[in-house]
Amino acid sequence: MKSFQQIMKSVALALLLVGSVLTATAAASEKVDINTADAATLDRVLINVGPAKAEAIVEYREANGPFRSVEQLALVSGIGLKTVEKNRDLIMVGYATPRRPAAGAARSSPGRN
Repeated sequence: MKSFQQIMKSVALALLLVGSVLTATAAASEKVDINTADAATLDRVLINVGPAKAEAIVEYREANGPFRSVEQLALVSGIGLKTVEKNRDLIMVGYATPRRPAAGAARSSPGRN
């Protein structure tokens, strides 16, 4: 009877280990589009990017328009090339609609007064 209990404990432990490995693999393979993701998603998916850096990424994107390359992420304050390289396989740079000028913004045409 004791050997049956030990076998069952071993099986349960093995199943727990397999489940945790599968969960870690699924989480590590998640990718994020830096042109559409919100700060919470960036924080969750990217390595060495916490809430403050994730918010800085979103603010940079809103101020400067969509990213055109993964490397451009290094222009965000607090994000260095090492962080970009650690996350290269997790980052997608999808198409995002460029920012439009605010309504009522003055348009200037060269050569016209």
